[in-house]
Amino acid sequence: MTSNDFPSTPAPPRVAVVTGGSRGIGRAVSLELARDGLAVVVNYARDAASAGETAETITAAGGRAIAVRADVADEQAVAALFDRAERDFGGVDVVVNCAGRLALSPIADLDLAVLDAMHRTNIRGAFVVAQQAARRLRAGGSFLGVSTSVVGAQFPAYGAYAASKSAVESITLILARELRGRDVTVNTIAPGPTATDLFLEGKTPEEIDRLAKTPPLERLGTPEDIARVAAFLTGPAGHWVNGQVLRANGGMV
Repeated sequence: MTSNDFPSTPAPPRVAVVTGGSRGIGRAVSLELARDGLAVVVNYARDAASAGETAETITAAGGRAIAVRADVADEQAVAALFDRAERDFGGVDVVVNCAGRLALSPIADLDLAVLDAMHRTNIRGAFVVAQQAARRLRAGGSFLGVSTSVVGAQFPAYGAYAASKSAVESITLILARELRGRDVTVNTIAPGPTATDLFLEGKTPEEIDRLAKTPPLERLGTPEDIARVAAFLTGPAGHWVNGQVLRANGGMV
């Protein structure tokens, strides 16, 4: 081993923007990336207190983080979010788009206003965040979308939600190919049933127990399960994975 095996000066910290980073999977991803040494911009839409607490948890442990409000479907707000990341931390290396809405209904009974609101966040928001990521990610960077394993499992009442997340999966390989030559990866993670407030809300204990038994591992995923996979896909060890949808679901079909 020679002195050339080690850098003479520490590399500048990588920087992550995590949308929907105040709660659930987004919070877990923010904390996991911070543990890996990234400076984190914790994006939120409404819950300033939770976003602030997530950022404070990171800084209290010696990391770097700020909480920044932006509606992911608002292109001007998202541009300002990336501007803030560049201004405060010097650039953007990782983008994880965890922001999303979930509404359950049989297709025949679906309130189209609910459909429009969900698709505004889940589809338009995915495109807006992906646009800024494509324009701003530095070489060696990664964009990670978030889908759902329900796209494959096809559970009743998830029609509108699965349709919105199918759009996220559809653009994954296309965007990866559009970024040819940039040394930027694009992937999507598709969690199975995961114990977040978004998932648990409105479900009976019996429904939750039934869904927990669906994977062969016979439990719900945790936000930390998903965050560890997200950290791999956006980190140096996962940089050869590109244009893929990874179903992190404990073996659920």
